[in-house]
Amino acid sequence: MNGRFLSLEGGEGAGKSTQARALATALESRGLTVLVTREPGGSEGAEAIRTLLMQGDVTRWGPRAESLLFAAARSDHVDQVIRPALEAGKWVITDRFIDSTRAYQGAAGGIDDAAIMALHGFGSRGLLPDRTFILDLPVAEGVRRAGIRDGGMIDRFSKRSEHFHADVGRAFRTFAAREPGRFRIVDASRSPGDVTAMLLAELSDLLP
Repeated sequence: MNGRFLSLEGGEGAGKSTQARALATALESRGLTVLVTREPGGSEGAEAIRTLLMQGDVTRWGPRAESLLFAAARSDHVDQVIRPALEAGKWVITDRFIDSTRAYQGAAGGIDDAAIMALHGFGSRGLLPDRTFILDLPVAEGVRRAGIRDGGMIDRFSKRSEHFHADVGRAFRTFAAREPGRFRIVDASRSPGDVTAMLLAELSDLLP
């Protein structure tokens, strides 16, 4: 595959969607062809699963069922969108990928990381990003931002407790400490422009 695969991760309200678009614009200005996508979703089948996952009461699905649904959505997303784009030489930026499942359903939900990665190995043939950015933000600030963004119409995951979201944040930081070659932590409390500049700086070794 000739393209590059980037993922943006982090808790609620960290600015992943905003930074995915800004990073794409910056890369396109360098002459690269960029595809921005998201999880859950990104393909027709995965978007249908997204509706099931994001709507309803917090208890609608348990962490095992969520892990299976995310794996199914990701498999379709990878097969239908991500791999074809990479093979065509595009740079792909996704708002969340496997590490969100590892953090939300794994560390915070109690599902073994090896089980999640086994599902990923089967469903998505183990595809991992070339670089994963963790947009790090205090939980309280993330919840505040998410509330403004969503206008009170929050999804099943935003509704969860502050303790749950703190566990998610710790999980992301743990992944970064264990896999420094792939992960970079970026301070998401800075201005949007500063965050984009930091992302580009942390991407300099992969840029043509």
